Amino acid sequence: MRINYNVSAMLANNKLANNDNLLSKSLERLSSGLKVNSAKDNPAGLAMAKRMNAQLEGLSVANQSAADGVSIIETADGAMSEISEMLQRMNELAVKAANGPNSDNDRDVIQDEVKQLTEEITRIAETTEFNGQKLLNGEFSLKGYVQGNLDVKVNSYSTEVTADIYTIEDLIIEENPIPTDDSDRYRVKSIKLTGGPFPAGATASMKDNLLSIQGANGFTMTLDLSRAIAKNEDFPDTVKELKITEAGGADKPLVIDATGIGPMVVQVGANEGQTLEMDIPKISLTAMGLDNYFVKDGDGTENDGKGVWTLNVSTEQDATEAIDRIDGAIQFISSVRGRLGAYQNRLETTINSLDITSENVTAAYSRIMDVDMAEEMTNYTTYQVMTQAATSMLAQANERPSQVLQLLQ
Repeated sequence: MRINYNVSAMLANNKLANNDNLLSKSLERLSSGLKVNSAKDNPAGLAMAKRMNAQLEGLSVANQSAADGVSIIETADGAMSEISEMLQRMNELAVKAANGPNSDNDRDVIQDEVKQLTEEITRIAETTEFNGQKLLNGEFSLKGYVQGNLDVKVNSYSTEVTADIYTIEDLIIEENPIPTDDSDRYRVKSIKLTGGPFPAGATASMKDNLLSIQGANGFTMTLDLSRAIAKNEDFPDTVKELKITEAGGADKPLVIDATGIGPMVVQVGANEGQTLEMDIPKISLTAMGLDNYFVKDGDGTENDGKGVWTLNVSTEQDATEAIDRIDGAIQFISSVRGRLGAYQNRLETTINSLDITSENVTAAYSRIMDVDMAEEMTNYTTYQVMTQAATSMLAQANERPSQVLQLLQ
């Protein structure tokens, strides 16, 4: 027996220290509810869990963004629902104005109401907002512009139009010698589509000063030539035709930059590139074909700034034409609402998918980070008993050197 170095006590003390450390860690897990409280607990698991946590936070924000997108669509659709109701009323008025027994005075009264309705359509389209951003004025529609000719504007183009530079040569329009109504006053005499990915066999047509280029697979590009036609002074009575070029240059083609910039981008995922583009086209009388009549409120000219464009139902023939125009406008609004409805369905599906993904990632994150309380409580009880036993054994080990005194008696 030795008294200078109590090896038994040292062994018992070491075990007590180890058991006490295990007990302290178990207490930390039980009090925090986490299995990984520091990097040393599980270095690889902690790194994986932090990436998952970042994804979870991103999924939460993406879910909110998708919900905002749904709210935007509901706001826009609500406004267009009212526009659709007004178009239905305008259709009733046009049918009434086309009725032969009505007098000119009756049609003047009808024209006044139609004017008010078209002004309200314009007001709604220009003032409908979400979070301070206008929704129906074309800000979130595919955009493009004509290089070097401010008198020709890109009115719209479909999502099937590839973002690129398009070139049009030999674009000549002429007055239609036998127009059936005001919508086909002009027609395309010649056009050559040379630059950009125009689809094979694309055709061009005119309606209400709008040049429409259409091709396979839904390709549609519409140019507004109103200003070019109105400002042109070289529309000779003998020829009745106008060549559209860049800045009026006889040999310069018309160059269109279809930039593809403009749709509202909604972040619907936690990672880069996980977005949804919502193209909300411009809602206007021009787009719907309802601006074929200028009501002068000033000095009698269109340039005095004191008049408005509206739909013409002032005569029986104009009212008959207006019925067809309103039908086209209703189809246009219904098409836009249908597209927005498809966006909303997609967003709601995205929200459901994000919820499921969030649940699964949360479960994986929990398996790495969260402690099993039942299992850890069992461990805690074990460590507690072992600590108590080690404490008792250390006390007995400390008593062993005193047994030497019995040898000295």
